[in-house]
Amino acid sequence: MGPGEVMDVGRETLWVMVRLGAPAMAVAMGLGLAVSIVQALTQVQEATLSFVPKLLGVGLAVLLSVPWALAILQAFTESLYGRIAGMGGP
Repeated sequence: MGPGEVMDVGRETLWVMVRLGAPAMAVAMGLGLAVSIVQALTQVQEATLSFVPKLLGVGLAVLLSVPWALAILQAFTESLYGRIAGMGGP
């Protein structure tokens, strides 16, 4: 396995991490923005008010995205195993 192939595996690994984290991060960002707007409109500046909705929303997003995430991880793992099998000698 040459340096180019190692870089390809590293790049692919980082892309998989981004894809797996995106749903939870998007939900946290959306809920954080919504709670901030509500806090600004009502002038209620309670720190714990933003924590609970984000916690519940991210937990729900993670639970709902588990089958999708497992499919991505399975495809990535099969790709890695295929590369490992291709490295074997004659």
